[in-house]
Amino acid sequence: MEQTKESRKKYTWWLLGIAAACILLYLGVSNIGIIADAISWVIGLISPLLIGLAIAVILNVPMQFFEAHFWPKAKNKFAAKLRRPTAFVVSLFVILGVFAGIIYLVIPNLVEAITMLVERIISYVEKISSMSKADIEALPFGEFLIDIDWKGILDDLTKWLTEEGGNIMGTAVDVVASLIGGIYNLFIAFMFSVYILFSKETLIAQVRRLVKAWLPKKASSWLLHATSVTAENFRNFIAGQTLEALILGVLCMVGMFILGLPNAPVVGALVGVTALIPVVGAFVGAIIGAFIILATSPYKALIFLIFLLVLQQIEENVIYPRVMGSRMNLPAIWILAAVTIGGGISGPVGMLLGVPLASTVYTLLREATENREKKQKLKEAAKKLQND
Repeated sequence: MEQTKESRKKYTWWLLGIAAACILLYLGVSNIGIIADAISWVIGLISPLLIGLAIAVILNVPMQFFEAHFWPKAKNKFAAKLRRPTAFVVSLFVILGVFAGIIYLVIPNLVEAITMLVERIISYVEKISSMSKADIEALPFGEFLIDIDWKGILDDLTKWLTEEGGNIMGTAVDVVASLIGGIYNLFIAFMFSVYILFSKETLIAQVRRLVKAWLPKKASSWLLHATSVTAENFRNFIAGQTLEALILGVLCMVGMFILGLPNAPVVGALVGVTALIPVVGAFVGAIIGAFIILATSPYKALIFLIFLLVLQQIEENVIYPRVMGSRMNLPAIWILAAVTIGGGISGPVGMLLGVPLASTVYTLLREATENREKKQKLKEAAKKLQND
């Protein structure tokens, strides 16, 4: 009798749960626009904290390395207290130094390449526009070039460059204004990341205490395990992706030196940095690198693209599996989906964070599936014993 009441109570709660879920789903679909606006508002409100958390996650990887190697056996309390601040400062300077160096190398070369390319195009158009029809016909593909209004193209090109020059200046002013406006949010994000990194043990202990106190034992155990898996995946991804990008950048630079291609250090560094972004980063590096070389020689730009295509195949099939190994344990289709969705949500940052998050979901789903399969096998084995 008691068992019947208990089962009825269980089914009642189950039906109420389904009904509540259906009502919430209906309300959510009916007011999807309002919900989307509310989510956007909340994300915008806490965006400095989210950016700070992302900075802390990235900085924590080199910090852990330096903390493990800066006087680890020191018994002096002052030295022990100085270890973490020193590791933080060194990590910050290393990361900022790398990006500052890349910007210092790439931006001037990219501007120079664009300038040279525009000057060559204008010079080529001017030369053809001043030639006679007979001279144009003597050129390769002259029968196609003779029917083109080169004088009109030159006038349109000059007009477009004049107009776009003003637009570019206006855009630059807007970008500077946006950067100035975002300095406050960036400062808040940075200070939040510093607080996280310098008190991470205390924060972890507080979170564990809250989770265990307010959630049921089963739910708290799962949540703490999921958090642990997420943290491990982030560490493995950042460390593995950084090492892989470094190897790819060095190989690209060495290969360009061997092939006699120009701007080898600049393009190699560019390819290495863009490789930090999974899947699409390599294409971005290839396009910008080819554009820089194109100003010097279109033929060498084509050689660079072929070389980088071969190098990427070697990287994907030999280097990446060895560097990442079984760290992420994520199928390629999940990586592509994570990069696409993450990039759509928050650009390059989303691309970087999407893969470890997808790896966490994949790992937890796989574990849950394996546990469910084990329980089903145990039930089947118990039934067989009862029948026997």
